This record gives sequence, structure tokens and C-alpha cells, in this order.
Amino acid sequence: MIVRGISDPKATGQTTKAKRLSWMTHKTSLILLGATAGAAMILFTLQPHMIFVAASANAAMEDTYRQLKLFGDVFERVRSDYVDRPDDSKLIESAINGMLTGLDPHSIYMDPKSFRDMEAEDGGEFGGLGMEVTMEDGVIKVVTPIDETPAAKAGILANDLIVRVDDERVQGNTLNQSVEKMRGSANTQVKLTIMRKGHDKPIEVLLTPEVIRVRSVRAKVDGGDVGYIRMTQFTEQTTEELKKAVADITTRISKDKLKGYVLDLRNNPGGLLDQAISVSSAFIQRGEIVSTRGRNPDETQSFTAKGGDLTKGKPLIVLINGGSASASEIVAGALQDQKRATILGTRSFGKGSVQTIIPLGSDNGALQLTTARYYTPSGRSIQAKGIVPDIEVLQNLPDDIKADTSTEGEASLRGHLKGDAGKEQAGSQSYIPPDEKNDKALTMAEELLRGTQVNSAFPPSVKDLSSPN
Repeated sequence: MIVRGISDPKATGQTTKAKRLSWMTHKTSLILLGATAGAAMILFTLQPHMIFVAASANAAMEDTYRQLKLFGDVFERVRSDYVDRPDDSKLIESAINGMLTGLDPHSIYMDPKSFRDMEAEDGGEFGGLGMEVTMEDGVIKVVTPIDETPAAKAGILANDLIVRVDDERVQGNTLNQSVEKMRGSANTQVKLTIMRKGHDKPIEVLLTPEVIRVRSVRAKVDGGDVGYIRMTQFTEQTTEELKKAVADITTRISKDKLKGYVLDLRNNPGGLLDQAISVSSAFIQRGEIVSTRGRNPDETQSFTAKGGDLTKGKPLIVLINGGSASASEIVAGALQDQKRATILGTRSFGKGSVQTIIPLGSDNGALQLTTARYYTPSGRSIQAKGIVPDIEVLQNLPDDIKADTSTEGEASLRGHLKGDAGKEQAGSQSYIPPDEKNDKALTMAEELLRGTQVNSAFPPSVKDLSSPN
């Protein structure tokens, strides 16, 4: 999930803190000089603690300076003594990437081109193969292919490990470098070498990169009485596309015949936070949607529903699976906690963190930095756990798929932010049958809406949000 934000890289807060510290030290000395005997005695008892705190802060700062000096020494030694003269800018970029990689899997540095590409993706149009990927153990891991893209059409699956691009090993490259190679250029093919669980030999796939215009919302009428809405990503257009989809469905089905809606968020890797909030708000009359909590208490934010329910209170079932991540989990969590929808499928990916995009000035790219965790209305953190569906439905795997197509989830990513102790869970099925007749989750959702099947979780019963399910 990406949160748009503009931050001055110089405004780190260090200067402000230094000014406050010096002001407080100066003020304390003035108070001591002008105090009465009684006040002086009280201040004297506090002074040793103040000296200890100041000494600890100074020691920490000195250690930081020592580490920075070490970095400078190594940098200069590499520049002067490495066998081939290195590119200084590449050295710095590699150092930045190494620092961020050590934080968590989602904090990255984007060079200027990668930053522009990211902005294009948020707008719903980008060039490439069409899949959400991450780096794991030095290779590229597919989180999920995006509907109607070269990756999806070629049969690439969640959990596939891309070990070579055009016969060049991925190991040793950064995530951005590998993604850039996979983007290729117009009218050229890219060869991917894939390792897949359950297959002894590598799989080679030829794909042609395309300019991909993501249609984030697709809608149709099923059986003349159910509105089906498929959401593939959360781009800048998602909410507007959702409004058009609902309007189209209501013009095609009369109010008395419309049984309800299915919102399909399966294998939706997420996107923009503001779109997750506005999509949730499109189904909820009032109440909290999500809250975010950063490092400092004053950074806590709460977002509530605005504008009313587009569906006029019609029954709603949300489909999720192991490939539903980030923004799609915010929507599912909000609709579940507010008892607006029944969640059906398999446990979601478990990405409960927020990343802020921080531009670094002209031609310097941007920083994507994890700045907060998010919580559902009942106060749940789903980090490294995911949204647990109200009704679990597992798909039947076809014979030609040897491996269990489960996404390992956030908890399996090296260096992930820790979730609640003892509650982390990894691995959930993410397979969706290409033929809707074989889609058990969709079939059950529509049968529940029509009343031909009954389950105690549908419709959801309203209860106190302070008791999360």
C-alpha cells in the first residue's frame, strides 16, 4: 500500500529537537540561579537524573558519528583501492538500498525513473508484464499476477520464484534493477526462468511487455439478480470506477430483484490508502474505516466513512484469499468489523503496514518508507496474520497443478515487521479457477445471496466493536 505524502528531506526533526534541548538546558540553568532555597533543593534532587539523560543522549550521538565515520572510511577505501574504479553514485545508491533492505521488505529507494514508473502505476497505466513482486533470498518472488496482463495470460502463479531474466541471474541485483529488466521494451520478448514448488525443473516463459492500462474495476450481472464487482488494484480511478459499476448494475437489475453484491478482492495486491478508505466508505453509512499509528503518539490518525452507502444497504459478500493484500485488507477488515459484509474465502496476505512516498528533490528519486501500522475499526492489527474470513472456502486444485498454490504471506518475508506475539500466520490458498463454474467461493457467495444456501455468518450480526471476532 502506498500513501502519498510530500516531505522536505531536510525537515527530519533533528534540528528542531536540538533547539529544544538547548533551550531547556539554558532555561534550567536560569531557574537554578534565581531559585529560593526550597526550590533549589528540589531541583538538586532532579539534577543527577537530568545529567544522566543528557549523558546518554550524548553517548548515543557520539556512537552515531562513529558509525558514520566508519562508513566514510569504507567508502573512501573502496573508491581508492577497488580493482576497477567504481561509480560513486552507484556506491551511494547501493549503500542506501542496503540500509533500507535491513529495515523491512517494503521500504525501498526509487531512482528517478522508478519513481516516475510508480506514479504511472498509481494512475492505472504502466509498461511491463503485470505482476506484483517482492525480493526474497536474492530472487524475485511473485506475490500475485494482475488480471488481463501478460503475466496472468502466461500462467504465472503466486509464489513463483524468478531466478533468471533473459538468462541473466537475478541474484545480486536489487529489486528495482530486476524489475527494470523485466519491463523490457516495446515489441521485444522477455524470457523468465521460474522455479515453482512441486516442479523439479525450471520453467521458462516468454512474455512480451505491454503498456498496461489497468481497469481496476470490472462489473457484471450474474444470474439476473446478483451484482458482481471485481477489483484488481487500488489506483487513482478505483472509486470512480466503482461508482460507475454500481450505477450500471442498478440500471440492469430492478431494486426488488437485486439480491445483493459480491465484491471480489482476491489476488488484489493493494495500492493507494485514500482509495481503500473511499471504497470502504462507498459501502458504509458511518463509523471508522481504519486507523494508522506511527512512531509517535501524535501521528495517530483515524479515518471514518463519508457520503453514504452506494448500494442502499443491499447484502454484501467480500471474497478474499492469500493474494489479497494491503489496501484490499483494509477494505475487508472495515466491512467485516462494521458488520456490513460477510468475508468469504481464505485468509489474506497480512500486510498491516503503511508506506509513505517521500520525494527527495529534483532528479533524486524518492524514498518509500514504512511509517505506520494500520488497525481495523475494532483495533485489530493484521500485520503478519491477515484477515480471517467469516466463512472459509478452499478451491479444488486441478491435476495439472502439482503444487499447493498458497501464498506464503507477509509472515514468511524475511525482515518483516513483527505482528502480535504468538499470532503470526503464514500461508493461504490463492488459486482462482479460470472457469467460474469451478469457483467454489463465488458459487457459495451467490447461493448465500439467493438464499439457496444458509450459513450462520451471513448476514453478519451487529455486535459491539470492542469485541473483535
